Amino acid sequence: MTTRRDSGAETRDRLIEAAAETLKTQGYAGTSARTIAKAAGVNSALVFYHFGGVDPLLLAALDRSSEERMRAHRETVAGATTLEELVEAATRVYRADIEGGHITLFSELVGASIARPELRAEIVKRADPWIDFVEQTLERVIGGSPLARLLPPRDVAYAAITFYLGVNLFTHLDADRTRTEALFGLAARVAPRARLLTLRMPRRRRPASSESPE
Repeated sequence: MTTRRDSGAETRDRLIEAAAETLKTQGYAGTSARTIAKAAGVNSALVFYHFGGVDPLLLAALDRSSEERMRAHRETVAGATTLEELVEAATRVYRADIEGGHITLFSELVGASIARPELRAEIVKRADPWIDFVEQTLERVIGGSPLARLLPPRDVAYAAITFYLGVNLFTHLDADRTRTEALFGLAARVAPRARLLTLRMPRRRRPASSESPE
């Protein structure tokens, strides 16, 4: 027997899925309680009943997408132990997020936050785990190397997130993605040449004491 709680949870799920799809296909400007509810097959009043408004619902959709992508991406980069493997993994991450629409979800809400200051803190809060993820991955692969001293992982993580957002905007202009793919191709060619910079320097041993025990 279906309980009222189960029915409410199912409605929430349908609204979250519909919100994500509507934001991907119609953008923030075309997303409203009405368009989301129509896609979900429910009354638009349920958007406010379950989430309190459209923006909280869109953030819930982003959260779900982020959780799914983070789990998948952790597996993607887990086996990368060299810079070359990391570039290859990053290329797969980019392609998966483009195809799955996660970049579009994130970018649309970032764009909306320019005109809606109340969204800014929420977007920043949701970007932080991704910056941490990139930094931790870089630390694991190149931490302690000359390259890490030249390009601190935290700084590279910020740059990666900036690229992540910008690349989605550019794909709307460059529909075949050739220019973006060329950047990943360039990184793949440069990575082997930077191999020496990723070698960790051995720690110096302290010289043994020259004093003889009495």
